Amino acid sequence: MRGIIPLVMIACTLLAGSMVTGAIESSDFDAPTVCKGCHAEIYNQWNGSMHSIAYLDPVYLAEEAVASRETKGLTDTYCARCHTPIGVLSGEIPPIGPGNLSEISKKGIQCDFCHSVNKSTGIGNGAFAVSPDGTKRGPYNDSKSPYHGSMFSDIHTKAEFCGMCHEVNHPVTGIPIEETYTEWKEGPYNSTTQCQDCHMTHGITHFEANPGKASEIGPGRDHVYTHYFVGGNAAVTGVMGSEVHQRMAIERLKSAATLELVIAEKDSEAEVMVKVTNSGAGHKLPTGLTEAREVWIEVVATDATGKEIYHTGGLDSDGDVGPDAVMYHVVLGDASGHPTMKVWEAESTLSDNRLLPKETRVEKFNFTISDHVKGPIKVEAKLNYRSASQKFLDELFGKGAVVAPVIEMAGAEGTVEVPDKGVPGFEIFFVLISLLVVAYLLRRGEK
Repeated sequence: MRGIIPLVMIACTLLAGSMVTGAIESSDFDAPTVCKGCHAEIYNQWNGSMHSIAYLDPVYLAEEAVASRETKGLTDTYCARCHTPIGVLSGEIPPIGPGNLSEISKKGIQCDFCHSVNKSTGIGNGAFAVSPDGTKRGPYNDSKSPYHGSMFSDIHTKAEFCGMCHEVNHPVTGIPIEETYTEWKEGPYNSTTQCQDCHMTHGITHFEANPGKASEIGPGRDHVYTHYFVGGNAAVTGVMGSEVHQRMAIERLKSAATLELVIAEKDSEAEVMVKVTNSGAGHKLPTGLTEAREVWIEVVATDATGKEIYHTGGLDSDGDVGPDAVMYHVVLGDASGHPTMKVWEAESTLSDNRLLPKETRVEKFNFTISDHVKGPIKVEAKLNYRSASQKFLDELFGKGAVVAPVIEMAGAEGTVEVPDKGVPGFEIFFVLISLLVVAYLLRRGEK
């Protein structure tokens, strides 16, 4: 039945993923501002993060609306379960939309939700179980509070906690939509580094201890997990007005990869070898919403006058990356085998050429050096990133309505020395002069 997904099958799958034991109300959870009373620093780190705006993210809301309309609401709880878990657990969704949610549910991935998670029921698709019983679960075994009970939770220190949501598979076809956890699990860091070691410390791509207090009334600790939850989304954090999280996202992107440049010139042909390495990410580059994310190489060569003689990886008039660019991303296929950015249509993965953790690839680019080029030639290579392609944004918001910034993750420069071929036409000029001299001498001889 290729291309035909029974609606009842989707419905049963999605409902199974959103069922909870017992009745839960959004009022069973504390608002983040309540937590702020004792955890002001942690609250300020979280506020403005992608976790705090997980449901108010305009890109998510726009895509959720399209998915809901095209599947007649069958994706509502499936998607929202990780973007507003309290909204789904309390039954406020479906229907979708911020107008249907309580203020607590609008806070996305908030304090009391995470610290009420009491176990994982698996990896991916929102495989969490919660117990909003007033006891807060976390990474310390000696926490005491006059307001709530405290309990050590080993899973809060493990990548599996993050893997409950940062791993998404199509509920019917099983096609991977987001594999951040698996990318880490199958990579070289799985025995040494947890997600929290990079995304909840001051280290950008490594663990860095953060001495301090988790609570103003708590004990001093050698390390307190930060709650910025910084990834690579500088676009949405910027749109939502969080300059701190936008700046940190850009810093993280610039620390994730390196570029090296080797240039050779032979027979009026330049060969540019760009060595790109995923040097700082514990997962593939890019990760997350990989059908929308774009990472690509841009190479520009200019002569001594500043004239551009070669360019690949630039943006065209529509804001799209040129088709000749070396692009690292995922292409999903629909039932007909055509590329689609609508994950609910995905029935296959057409291609996935993203960079594995610690992987190095060498990409080659060639261009001709004409006789009229004035050297030396300057060659610039960049590894660019943007959170969503222009085509993806145009489909959601209308042509040109929203533009994601292009961020340079890494760069390298080199030069090509152009051999001095003399003044153009000098040889001909010399021959003509010689002929004139010979003719003059011959005429004198005749006299």
